[in-house]
Amino acid sequence: MNGSIDQSKHIVIVTGGELSPPLLQNIKDADMLIGADRGAEYLLEHGYTPDLALGDFDSVAPDRYTYIEANSTAFIGVDAIDKNYTDTELAYKAAVEAQATKITLIGGTGTRLDHTLANIHLLRQALEDGIEMNLLDVHNSVHLIHQSITLPQERYHYLSLLPLTLEVRGITLTGFQYPLDDATLTLGQSLAVSNQWAEVEGTISIKEGLLLVIRSRD
Repeated sequence: MNGSIDQSKHIVIVTGGELSPPLLQNIKDADMLIGADRGAEYLLEHGYTPDLALGDFDSVAPDRYTYIEANSTAFIGVDAIDKNYTDTELAYKAAVEAQATKITLIGGTGTRLDHTLANIHLLRQALEDGIEMNLLDVHNSVHLIHQSITLPQERYHYLSLLPLTLEVRGITLTGFQYPLDDATLTLGQSLAVSNQWAEVEGTISIKEGLLLVIRSRD
């Protein structure tokens, strides 16, 4: 036994967007589970106890509100009108307060494009807070980088890069079918959409800007 202390803390947030049972395999190594709105109900329905359930719970039936409150380790109810943040951002703030070093967000995409984009923008907040964050749904895995990341292909077919700043400079790709070397992407360009792996894993690095890195499958 060594004397080092692991300071990492992986918090999984399950929120009320598109949810599917296969996604729950990503919570097996979680140090804490946060259920936001319908995400808390989903966890309970699949045999998981939220360490914290929070939100206005306007997406669940009134009788389920009581059920969620009674069966979660901790519970925070907020007014649906008198609040400044989405339930998902409230969950993110709770994860930061709980000293997360890594956050996996499940259920952050779905039919509401406004909520999907707001949750993607949470990746920028996490980057500024020094937290590794990943947004997952059935078809996609999304990261935001300002330096570099190495990702395996796993079950994904495509890799796409989209700027979150007006420009991203110094983009270099290794391990992909279509490499880039010190390239620049401008917001609105689709140059780096639908690349594919040439090796088991590939590395994306940038020198300036913020870059969305999206692994996808049909």
